[in-house]
Amino acid sequence: MDIFIKNKDYRKFTIASFLSGVGNILFYLALITYASKLRNYALAISLISISESVPQIFQVLSGYLADRTKNKFKLMVWLAVIRFGLYLIVGLLFASGFAGWNLVLAVIGINLVSDIAGSYSGGLQMPLIVNIVGNDEVAEAEGFVSGINGIINMIAQFIGSGLLLFMSYSSLAIFNALTFLAAGVLFASVGRNYYKTRPQEETTSVNEEGFFKTIALSFKQVKKAKGLLSVVLVIALLNGVLGTIEPLISIVIAGNKSSMVIGTYSFTIALIGAVMTAGMALGSIVGTKLFKKMSLFTIAIISTVLSIAVIGTMLIKNIFICLPIMASLAVFIGTASPKLTQWLVEAVDQNILSSTMGMLNTILVVTVPVVTTIFTTITASLGITIALTLLCVTCLIVLVTIVKVVYSTNKKEAVNAA
Repeated sequence: MDIFIKNKDYRKFTIASFLSGVGNILFYLALITYASKLRNYALAISLISISESVPQIFQVLSGYLADRTKNKFKLMVWLAVIRFGLYLIVGLLFASGFAGWNLVLAVIGINLVSDIAGSYSGGLQMPLIVNIVGNDEVAEAEGFVSGINGIINMIAQFIGSGLLLFMSYSSLAIFNALTFLAAGVLFASVGRNYYKTRPQEETTSVNEEGFFKTIALSFKQVKKAKGLLSVVLVIALLNGVLGTIEPLISIVIAGNKSSMVIGTYSFTIALIGAVMTAGMALGSIVGTKLFKKMSLFTIAIISTVLSIAVIGTMLIKNIFICLPIMASLAVFIGTASPKLTQWLVEAVDQNILSSTMGMLNTILVVTVPVVTTIFTTITASLGITIALTLLCVTCLIVLVTIVKVVYSTNKKEAVNAA
């Protein structure tokens, strides 16, 4: 929070991020709502979800391209303007006689192009933010943005559902376009000040290597930092576990409504989602300061233990014990992500920072659907109890692994010190 108040350039950066985030959520709700009215709505909604996921999977490529870009601010402004233009076209399409599947497919295509541009823009921003806030403040800066974005996303979903009652789909698309235009103006403003206050060599650091050589170098540098790769894989698996817990607990509650429902089933599910969002936001904003001196290894161990505890409460079917433990788990996972970013910034050369972030974000993104698919399939085939037991065993294996890594790292440091 302090860095947001004190650092004017960083403040503009974050406001630009918040604006475009709100616009995206409102438009996504509008598109999903429109698609839900089609005859084959399940297919339409599935296609929309896939189009939202594709850019995340290819973050490593957009990060690589970002590292090769010289004038990052200039391109960020142009990308914001392009996204503004794309959603103006969407607004016009909704306002015209275009309708049904033709409209949905056209909008999905435009939305996909916009999200790819957004992924590229995100890669461009990371090295610039590091320069603006400094290496030591990256965890706090990233934690603040992540936490506030989580809160904004939650609030925007409720606001969006209300706006759809009196605003047209076309109006929401144009509103989304205007948020990108505003973001572009803010990026341009920060860029002008950035180039005035920093030497030219700081602004032109680019990666000249090929794609595969860059990824190999990124992997080598991550592996070189003692324990970093292990922690990345542990956090990725914990993200997968967290993503799996939500659908599994929905199944547990559905089968035990008399003992696990608070009010109504839908309210209970909404409450779980709110608890997780609030916990991760709190961890991102406050946890980075509160646990500033706590190592990422310790946070990973605590998170794994809490994951086991959450699964235990699901097995004994006690929602009132489950919720506070789940909130605690979300706080620590929310803290882990910015601290991981901080470690990466310190361990990796800046000219391949976006490529490395993209590679690791791809691992984190892919883990959730993979782990969720495995355990929901087990649930459907063998039952919820077996699925939860196997998930618990997986967490125990993760716990043993991270403890071994900590022991090995500390032993090597002791030998080197001697």
